[in-house]
Amino acid sequence: MHKVLRILVPLAAAAAPLALAAGPATADSGSSYQATLNPLNHQSGSGMLMLTLNGNTAKVTESWSGLAGQFNGAPFPHVQHIHIGGQGVCPTASADKNGDGVVSTTEGAPAYGPIGTTLSVTGDTSPAAGTDIKIAPSGTSTHYSRTITLDPKVVQSLKNDTAVVVVHGDDPTTLSKKAQGEKSDLVPSLPLAATSPALCGALHAMPAGGVSTGTGSTAGMEDSGLLLLAGGLLVAGTGTALFTVRRRSVKA
Repeated sequence: MHKVLRILVPLAAAAAPLALAAGPATADSGSSYQATLNPLNHQSGSGMLMLTLNGNTAKVTESWSGLAGQFNGAPFPHVQHIHIGGQGVCPTASADKNGDGVVSTTEGAPAYGPIGTTLSVTGDTSPAAGTDIKIAPSGTSTHYSRTITLDPKVVQSLKNDTAVVVVHGDDPTTLSKKAQGEKSDLVPSLPLAATSPALCGALHAMPAGGVSTGTGSTAGMEDSGLLLLAGGLLVAGTGTALFTVRRRSVKA
């Protein structure tokens, strides 16, 4: 019996690191947030935005399509932002207070709040760059990817589930005649359509491991189980071999 124990103990110790090796597979590598971008103001576009947060550093990837493509003979600029400090939702048609058929940026503000981060293609990402059309994505569609630093208020809004993505810039031909003749509530030198919301989506935290996307949600747990099982089989298999050897020893 002592001989059996002398062999089993080292083997059990060798199996222990297999169980411990599962630890890094479940380590926290950041929080992920997702927004489905739905049309506002009679627009027909749609899109999706993903944000992975590590500390105050955010990796943002986004795609949208179906928006206005031209403005004054040039690609239509679509300023876009993460809005914070509101109700954490997108406005409904009832937010249109002046009856022009358009929910302007300021009319929608109670729902999504002020600008927290400008999702520019380059340069400034602060609220100060919110209406800078020179650094906004443009055209009918975009595939956006950028790593940026978020203000602590934006990080907190993400964690509080009150952050909302808004892409601006409506096709003026889809608006009422009254709205087509109005000026922007943000930049009076531009028409209302240029800065009014076109797409909107609330940012919500995704389950750890990306359960909603069906990728890797249980991989860590499965790996852990396989490693533990391997360790158990190693010890159990050795025990069987030892038992066989011992029986043969007794017969001999």
